[in-house]
Amino acid sequence: MDFRLNDEQRLFRETLRSFVDREIVPVARDWEHEGRYPTEIVKGMRDLGLFGLAVPEEYGGLDADTVSFALTFEEISRGWMGIAGILGSHSVSCWMIARHGTDEQKQRYLPELATGERRTAIALTEPGAGTDLQSITTTAKKDGDHYVVRGTKMWITNARHADPLPVLVKTDPTASPAHRGMSMLLVEADSPGLEITKDMGKLGYKGTESCEVVLDDVRVPASQLLGGVEGRGLQQALSSLETGRINIAARSVGIAQRAYEESLSYARERSAFGQPIGDFQAVQLRLSAIAVKLQAARLMTYWAASRMDEGVRMDTESGMAKIFASDAALECATDAMRIHGGYGYSTEFEVERLYRDAPLMSIGEGTNDMLGTVVARSLLAGKATIG
Repeated sequence: MDFRLNDEQRLFRETLRSFVDREIVPVARDWEHEGRYPTEIVKGMRDLGLFGLAVPEEYGGLDADTVSFALTFEEISRGWMGIAGILGSHSVSCWMIARHGTDEQKQRYLPELATGERRTAIALTEPGAGTDLQSITTTAKKDGDHYVVRGTKMWITNARHADPLPVLVKTDPTASPAHRGMSMLLVEADSPGLEITKDMGKLGYKGTESCEVVLDDVRVPASQLLGGVEGRGLQQALSSLETGRINIAARSVGIAQRAYEESLSYARERSAFGQPIGDFQAVQLRLSAIAVKLQAARLMTYWAASRMDEGVRMDTESGMAKIFASDAALECATDAMRIHGGYGYSTEFEVERLYRDAPLMSIGEGTNDMLGTVVARSLLAGKATIG
């Protein structure tokens, strides 16, 4: 049993940490409040090859192991969680195309996705369907050698930059169970009828756009059906969300790490009643609580990532890591705000952004309540064991 990173992973983390400290940390607070798109940071991530994290080497990607994948999102989120969203949706989609796409689809898209010349996303959620994806109403009707797609997607990260945009649709709305009639189409950005209608206002998770996408009789060539076979869209989406949950768990660890760093520094520097506030037991207890939750969340996330690298099905492990780490992120951000007192509520300090970013972690890639039932069902069915 070895809880240490290997040499390659340590070097990778050092490179990431240097990039984050140099390119993200100094500008994150100001750019976030300005609503400025982080074009320069995106370029830096391209230069590091990070858009190829989930792309196989044969297509020019890094084909990173899952622990390194998690390290990427932890380190970037330590600087600014919104930036991790730009890379996260792209990576989940790349993983899905690499695992489920036809040879032609892989050759067409993956080399440019690996370099960031193309970027992508994944359009699952709708105004009336989030966690319950089988309730989507977007349809794709076959018309000769095309599908005609009609519907609306909501909260789509990277929508304004995605080409292609994988869209979950119902190719057979009458199918029972519903998932047998669901498919994934790779919709190209210049398709007539595809419109990004608005960016959603958000409490946090800024720096990247989250959009409403309208598909008004968009004609998509049948060759753009992911994998070339109808009825596999939900399975394709759910398999990619296993990596997505590692992504969210790692982002949560990054938020918690920054909450710890800011709290430790403030407890040492801030004085009250003639002494550093870190000398007060109440502050010490909050600081130690942050450290304990942070390290536990990190170990659980790396454990789930390592299980994925072993090639086993790990929906239970990724769900557990996502639940625990996202809860920890919110608790750590809240404790960090309390340690900072009134300054924790000020936009001049980092912790108010952490406090706004953390709640999304318990919602994204499946709500924690839903994932809790997934974990429980696996345990009850004997598909997973603890201990």
